[in-house]
Amino acid sequence: MRSHYCGEINESHIDQTITVCGWVHRRRDHGGVIFIDLRDRTGMLQVVYDPDKPEMFALAEQVRNEFVLKVHGKVRNRPEGTTNPNMPTGMVEVLGLELEIINRSETPPFVLDDDTVSEEHRLRYRYLDLRRPEMLERLRIRSKITTLLRNFLDEQGFIEVETPMLTRATPEGARDYLVPSRTHEGAFFALPQSPQLFKQLLMVSGVDRYFQVVRCFRDEDLRADRQPEFTQLDIETSFIDEEEIMSIMENMIRKLFAEVIEEPLHNPFPRMSYDEAMLRYGSDKPDLRIPLELVDVADVMQNVDFKVFSGPAKDPKGRVAALRVPQGNELTRKEIDDYTKYVGIYGAKGLAYIKVNKWADKREGLQSPILKFLPDESVDAIMERTAAEDGDLIFFGADKASIVNEALGALRVKLGHDRGLVERGWKPLWVVDFPMFEWDEGEKRWHALHHPFTAPKEDHLDLLDTDPGNCYSRAYDLVLNGTEVGGGSMRIYRPQVQEKVLEHLGIGPEEAQDKFGFLLDALKYGCPPHGGIAFGLDRLVMLMTGAQSIRDVMAFPKTQTASCLLTQAPSAVSEKQLRELHIRLRKTATENKQQN
Repeated sequence: MRSHYCGEINESHIDQTITVCGWVHRRRDHGGVIFIDLRDRTGMLQVVYDPDKPEMFALAEQVRNEFVLKVHGKVRNRPEGTTNPNMPTGMVEVLGLELEIINRSETPPFVLDDDTVSEEHRLRYRYLDLRRPEMLERLRIRSKITTLLRNFLDEQGFIEVETPMLTRATPEGARDYLVPSRTHEGAFFALPQSPQLFKQLLMVSGVDRYFQVVRCFRDEDLRADRQPEFTQLDIETSFIDEEEIMSIMENMIRKLFAEVIEEPLHNPFPRMSYDEAMLRYGSDKPDLRIPLELVDVADVMQNVDFKVFSGPAKDPKGRVAALRVPQGNELTRKEIDDYTKYVGIYGAKGLAYIKVNKWADKREGLQSPILKFLPDESVDAIMERTAAEDGDLIFFGADKASIVNEALGALRVKLGHDRGLVERGWKPLWVVDFPMFEWDEGEKRWHALHHPFTAPKEDHLDLLDTDPGNCYSRAYDLVLNGTEVGGGSMRIYRPQVQEKVLEHLGIGPEEAQDKFGFLLDALKYGCPPHGGIAFGLDRLVMLMTGAQSIRDVMAFPKTQTASCLLTQAPSAVSEKQLRELHIRLRKTATENKQQN
C-alpha cells in the first residue's frame, strides 16, 4: 500500500513520487491551502493539498484528526521560512496528487499531544495513547533492548529455554496468583513469581547456560515500579563463580547502553558491601549521583542528657546518624517541618537538626533546639565527622537502625532532588556480601534476605549452626542510579546445606518436601555449582528511556489497584465456568434471605 514510511522522507527524496499511509495528527486550512500532518510509527510528514483539483481538495476538507489516509504525492522543498530543522522531515513536504480516506475516526476522547491528560484516561484508551510518538519510541527501544540482550547471550553460549506458566505454589515472598484446575477438583496451579526452581533444575539437567525473557506474576501492593505481571531477563549458569558471572553481566549492560542510547558506563562497575551501603546511605540500592552520606554519631551520644539520642545510642539494635546538607541553613522552618512529616512516613518520630551559621564562633555560631542537651565534646565530634561548614544544616535520625536507615536514606534522596544535588549521568554499582537472614521481631523467626536457595559464603558455612545472624551470602545486586535493576546469587547445590537453610527459615522436612521436594530430590543427583541473576526488564527500559513509571514502557499495564481499565479486568465470570472449576461463591446474608 505504501512506498515509504512518513519519518523516512528527507531532502534525498526531492522530486520523487511516493505513497505513504498513516493517521492524521493535525489538519490546517490556510487560505485555501490544506496542510495535513500525517503520522506513522516513524514520525510526521507534512502533506499539502491545493484547490487545483476540486474533487481531491473537497475530500481533504473532510479529513479530521485520527482519520486513516493513503497519500500519493511528490516530494518538494518547503518554502523558505516554513522549514523546521528540529524535525527529521522538517525541510520537505509532499504535494498531494491523490488522496484516499481508508477509514474515518470519531472525535478522540483526548488530543494526543496534550500532556495534561490523566493517566487513568490514557489507560482507558490505551490503543490511542500508544499512538503518541514518545510511547511508540519507548516500545521501539524496548524491542531493541530485548533483541540486543538475546543476541549477546546467544554469543556467550546461553540457550533460551521456556519454563512453565502453570506450576505449583512455592514460598517466594509475595502472594501467588492461583489458577483453579478443572480436571483436578480442589487443586490449583500457581502463576510463577519467577522461574527460580526451574532454572536450577535446568542446571541439574546439564543445560549449563540458560536464559529466558519471561513473564512473572506477583500479587502484591503496587507502586510506580511494580506491576502484577512483569518481565524478567532470567539467567543461570553452571561451573562458574560470582566474579565470572558479574563480569559477563557488566559487559552485557555496558554493550546495551553503548549501542541503544550511546552512553558509556564505568569499567569496571564499582562494588560495595551491603553493610557499607547501609552505613553510608541507609539503603542497599544507593543512588551514587547524590553526594550526601549518613555519618554514625552514636558513640558520642551515649551519655548526653537527651534520651531521644542516648536511648538508641546505647541500644545494640539502635542507630544515631547525621546527614549534612550543604548550604542547608537557608531552609525555612516550614520546609524543615515538611521534611519531618516526610520521614514520619518511614516510622521516624521526629527530625532533629543543627544549623551551622558560623562555626568559628563555636556553639554561639550554631542554631538548634537540641544544642542545650549536647556537651561541647559531642558538638565538636559531630562537626568534625560531618565536615560541616558555614551555611550547612545537619539532620539527625535516632531510633532502631532499620527505621533510621529507611528514613534518612529516603530523606537523602529527596534532599538531593529538591536541592539540585543530583549529578548527571549513570552511576552503576554492584552491592555484594548480603546477610543470609534477617530477623522478624514480630514473628520471632528468620527470613531469607534474598530467597531460600541463595548460597552462604563458603567460609561462613559453620555459622549456619552457630550464628546465623552473622552468616553472609554469595548474593549480588546491580544498582543503577538508585534503582535495583538486577539481583542474583550463587545457589545452594548441596542437599545438606539446603536442608539447614530451610530449617532456619522454619520450614521442616515434611513442609519442604511438600512445597519443593522436586528440587530437593534433584540436588541428590549430581547438581553442579551454579548461580544466576534476573534483571527487571521493565525497570531497565524505564531508566534508559527516561520514563517516570514502568507503566509507560509496557504496552498494556495495570493500574495501582491491579486492574485493567481498557478491558475492565478482573471481571466476574459465569456460574457455569465456576461450576466447571468446582468453585462455589459464598452468598451474602442478604442473598440468602432473598432466596429463602
